[in-house]
Amino acid sequence: MVSCSLERTDPMHIELWSDFACPFCYIGKRRFEAALRAFEHKDEVKVTYMAYQLNPDAPKTMTKNAYETFAASHHMTPAEAKQRFDMFTKNAKTVGLEYNYDIIQMTNTFDAHRLAKWAATKGLEPVITERFMKAYFTEGKNLAEVKTLSDLASEVGLDRKEALTILESDAYADTVRSQIAEGHRVGVQGVPFFVLDRTYGISGAQQTDYFLQALRTIHAEQLKKAPVPLEGQADEDATCDDEGCAI
Repeated sequence: MVSCSLERTDPMHIELWSDFACPFCYIGKRRFEAALRAFEHKDEVKVTYMAYQLNPDAPKTMTKNAYETFAASHHMTPAEAKQRFDMFTKNAKTVGLEYNYDIIQMTNTFDAHRLAKWAATKGLEPVITERFMKAYFTEGKNLAEVKTLSDLASEVGLDRKEALTILESDAYADTVRSQIAEGHRVGVQGVPFFVLDRTYGISGAQQTDYFLQALRTIHAEQLKKAPVPLEGQADEDATCDDEGCAI
């Protein structure tokens, strides 16, 4: 594909629907970030993080381990759940991530999303998103715990007392619900889900080369003001929905 040296007059807008508890969201985020770094016009791209909940009914405290919890909600045995987690862990390693399912806390992410929307008003949503995902998948932290969330907010430069005030209220709840509803309106059925310029939707933790091709295609289309189809197929379709995660 030939790259064009012209500049867009407005930024390419990419909306990313994801959940902190989604294994392929973290993987897909890594692959997309690698593609964005390689994109010749990355300075013309605006990324907006959009809230999504895989399990809105998840409790704030686990009563069983992750294998038993996942097995019970997905009609499988703990041994089968472990096999699924091993697959997630293997995929995570391909992008330098460490998943620790022996200690993971499968709890509700709604308050974490509320805090992330507050962080967005400070320009820190990308930073706190990364911190929350690492805390969840690598460190086994409970993202439904007020102290944990406020501590993590403080780590990324947000005011801890203000974070506590947000968490102890219902602030940004409407924002989270609105973004989840908006995702359903644009066709999000599983996450991660990327919407590029409200023109193309990309589902799953696609390979970096695929994301890079998509960025170049959309950029070229906007310059020519004519449709340019995406070429080729993704190497894998890895998404998570309310039934779980699969490749």
